[in-house]
Amino acid sequence: MADVMTGKPKLPPTSRSLPISLIRARESIMAPIRKILVEDGITEQQWRVLRVVSEAGSIDATEVSERASLLLPSLTRIVRAMTEKGLITRAQDPSDRRRQNLAITPAGQEIIDRNLEQVTLIMDGFRDRLGDERHEALIDALNALCELE
Repeated sequence: MADVMTGKPKLPPTSRSLPISLIRARESIMAPIRKILVEDGITEQQWRVLRVVSEAGSIDATEVSERASLLLPSLTRIVRAMTEKGLITRAQDPSDRRRQNLAITPAGQEIIDRNLEQVTLIMDGFRDRLGDERHEALIDALNALCELE
C-alpha cells in the first residue's frame, strides 16, 4: 500500500493489519481456554505440549517443538517443569542418543480428559459463529500462510 500523495509505502490501519488481526483472533480464542487451564495450574504452552504428545504418543522433542509452535529452548524449560509435575516423561532415543522422546503420563492425559468437554464447547462455539465452511476456510488459509516460509 502506498501513500497517494508521496508514493511512499504506507502501513494499513491497525484494523486491517494481518499481524495485529492474528494476535486479536488468538486472544479471542485463548482467553476462555486460558481460564480453564489456570484451574489445572498449567500454561497454554504446556497445554499445547500435552495435546501434541497425547495425539502422537511417544514423540521426538524437536517434533513436539514444531507441532506445538514452540522454540526448542523454550520447550526444554517447559518439558523440565512438566516432567517435575509428572505430566510427561522423557527418555533418550535408543537409536540416537542425542534425541529425547516425550510421552504423556496418566496424570497428563487426565488433564486433557478433564478439560476436553469444556474446550470442545468453546471451540464448537467459534465454529458455530463462523459456520463450518468459513471455519474450515480460515484454518486452510492459516495453514497456507505457514507453508509460505
